[in-house]
Amino acid sequence: MARADFDRDLSQLEAEIIMMAGLVESAIITALEGLVERNLEKSQRVIDEDDRIDTKEQKIEDAAIDLLRKEAPMASDLRRIMSTLFVASELERIGDYAEGIAKISLIMGNEPPLKELIDIPRMADIALNMLKHSLEAFVERDRRKATQMARSIGKSDDEVDVLYDTVQADLIELMKQSPDNVERATYLLWAAHNLERVADRATNIAERAIYLVTGMTVNMGVSTTAADPAG
Repeated sequence: MARADFDRDLSQLEAEIIMMAGLVESAIITALEGLVERNLEKSQRVIDEDDRIDTKEQKIEDAAIDLLRKEAPMASDLRRIMSTLFVASELERIGDYAEGIAKISLIMGNEPPLKELIDIPRMADIALNMLKHSLEAFVERDRRKATQMARSIGKSDDEVDVLYDTVQADLIELMKQSPDNVERATYLLWAAHNLERVADRATNIAERAIYLVTGMTVNMGVSTTAADPAG
């Protein structure tokens, strides 16, 4: 395979990641709208369209394997291909979290939430912003820019964790007040937990973006040289 063709196929692979991210972002937004608005039609739509995300992941995996089969890539190219597979897997899991929120909404049915939803939508907004910036870092080829963009996400992850703790404390207090609150509070705890995991997955993508441009594995502040050489 000519180098120009290989570069084109690599770029197409990353373009597929961005398209998959768009599907995932839409799923999260629609799932939250379904939950907050008690719109069961929107919730069902998220579940029905989850197969599109799974299909996109499979397409990316097939294309990546085909690239590996056609050419033995150098270290930096291998990092790009393997990192793309990693990100596709993370996005698929985020899609599952969106589907999980939609299923929670359907279980709740027409029953209103136990409390006004303020912190849970804020968690969703921050997590979505984290996802957006982590993907921007992932496709950024400038080492300094990509690293700066990726590292900025750690602070946002902390914000989501604080909100999650707040939601958890508030809902546990409502459970203590009355046994009748336990079921609906549990539903909201599940939804909040899914959003906390979305933020964690976005952080994983940001860490992978740093690895991609530096060859260093990073745990948002702690880094070690990766086993493969920088290419």
